[in-house]
Amino acid sequence: MKENTNPITGVRSAGALLHISSLPGTYGVGTMGKEAREFADFLKDSGFTYWQILPLVQTGQGDSPYQSVYASSGNPFFIDPDILVEKGLVTEREAAENRIKNDGAAHYSEVYEKRFALLRKAFGRFDRTDAAFAAFSAGGFLDYALFMAIRAKYNNAEFRFWEKPLRFHQAEALEKFRAENADEVDFWLFVQFEFYRQWDSLKKYVNGLGIRIIGDIPLYMAYDSADVWANPRLFKLNKNLTRTKVAGVPPDYFSATGQLWGNPVYDWKVHESEGFAWWIERIRLAFSLYDVVRIDHFRGFDRYFEIDADAETAIGGKWKKGPGIALFEAAKAALGELDFIAEDLGSLDAGVYRLMRKTGYPGMKVLQFAFDGNADNPYLPQNIRENSICYTGTHDNDTLVGFLDNLQDWERTNLNAQLVPLLKKAKIPVRISTSRAAAAAMRELALSCKSGVCVLPVQDILLTGGETRMNVPAVPEGNWRYRLKKPMPQKLAPELKKLLEKYART
Repeated sequence: MKENTNPITGVRSAGALLHISSLPGTYGVGTMGKEAREFADFLKDSGFTYWQILPLVQTGQGDSPYQSVYASSGNPFFIDPDILVEKGLVTEREAAENRIKNDGAAHYSEVYEKRFALLRKAFGRFDRTDAAFAAFSAGGFLDYALFMAIRAKYNNAEFRFWEKPLRFHQAEALEKFRAENADEVDFWLFVQFEFYRQWDSLKKYVNGLGIRIIGDIPLYMAYDSADVWANPRLFKLNKNLTRTKVAGVPPDYFSATGQLWGNPVYDWKVHESEGFAWWIERIRLAFSLYDVVRIDHFRGFDRYFEIDADAETAIGGKWKKGPGIALFEAAKAALGELDFIAEDLGSLDAGVYRLMRKTGYPGMKVLQFAFDGNADNPYLPQNIRENSICYTGTHDNDTLVGFLDNLQDWERTNLNAQLVPLLKKAKIPVRISTSRAAAAAMRELALSCKSGVCVLPVQDILLTGGETRMNVPAVPEGNWRYRLKKPMPQKLAPELKKLLEKYART
C-alpha cells in the first residue's frame, strides 16, 4: 500500500474541537482574550497539536457561523474588552459594563446590545490616522463596511429593499454614500481591523505552542451578505436580485424532508469564466486566518442540491454539476499546496469519491455513524484509512454521552454487539454499563484507529451530556450556545497526554 504522505495526516496526532464562542469568560460569549490562551495552554499540556474551531465570521440572525454578512469577516463579539482596556481604547469600568454571568450558554442578544456600544466608544478614541489602519482600510473590506453602514441606514433591511443605485452597487452612489457617512463606514472598518489585530496575536501565541489551528470555510454565502450584494453575477439571482435557486440537502439522517438552507447557489459557469478568482481570494484569506482549512459540504463541489427559491421543503430539489477538480487546480496554481480537509459526510456517490481521490484531501470519519450493523460501514475503525480525520462527533452531532443516552434499548444492544469486539481487539477495557463509561471507551477507540489525526469535541473530552450539544441541523433556533463554564481542569491534562501517547498521537 502507498505510504501516506499527506502533510496533515502523515504524522499521527490529535486535536480538540471548541469554537471561540464556547470559551469561558465573563463577557457573555467567548473572546480572543486570556481564556483563549489558557485553553491553548491546556491543549499543549495535554499533548494536542491541533485546535479546531468553526468559522470566525460575523454572524447574522440565528447566530450561525455558517450564515455570515461577509465571508472574510471576523465576529465582533470575539473582540476581547480587556484587550481594549490594555490599549487605552476603553476604561475598566466601561469593560465591566459588558460583563454577563457565565451560565454555560452564549447570550448573543445581550452581547449584541453591549459589545457594539463598547466598540463605538473604542472607535471614538482610536487614531484613524494610524498607518496600519490606513493600510487595512485600503484592503478588501470596503464592501463589508459599506454594506454594514447602508444596512444600518435601512434599519437592517435586506439589500433587495434598498434604493436602486445602492442595491445595484453603483459606484457613483457608493462614493456619495461613503462621503456622507464616513464615520459609520470607518467604524465598521475599525471593527474588522481590531478583530484581525486580536486574532493575529492569538494565532501567533497558539502557533508558538506548536499547535495548528483548523478553521472552516463554508460552501455557501448568506443571501443578505456583502458577498452577494457586491457580486450578484456569481450567484443565481433574478434581475431584481432576488433568489431563483437556493441550496440545501435532500432527506437524510438529520431530516425526513431534507434541509432548506436558503443560501443562493453559485453560477459556476461565471466563476469558471473568471478563473475562479473570487474563490481563490476567499481561500487565500482563509489560509491567512487558519493553518488548515476544513471545506464544509465538500460534496457540493462535485454535485450540489438546488431547490426552487419558493419551495417549502427540499424534497423537490435536483442535483446539479459543480466545478469539480477545476476549482482546486486553479487554487493550487495560484496559491501552492493547500492543507485542506474535506467534509465528505452525508449523501455521497461515485463522483464525490473520485473528486476526493483526485485532490488527495483527507476526509472525515465520524464514529457515531459507525454502528449500523453493516460490516462495510466506512466509519467503523477497521475500515478507516490513514489519510483521514477521525471524530467522535462534529458540531452537528450530539455529544457521545447524549448520543448513547438517546438510543433505544434495541439500538444500544446492537451497538454493543459491534462495539465490544472492537474494544477487545484494541485492548481497551470493556466498560459500557453507563453512557459515560461507554463514551469514554468510544473516545479511546477513536484515538486508536488508523486516521492520521483524531479530533475530539471538548464535550467528549469532558464526557458531558446532550445538554451541551452545539447544533441540531434543520432546527433554526437555540443552537450555537454551548460554553464552558470554567477553564478546562488542569488535572485532566496528564491523563489526556498519557492517553494520546498510548496511541502514538503527538
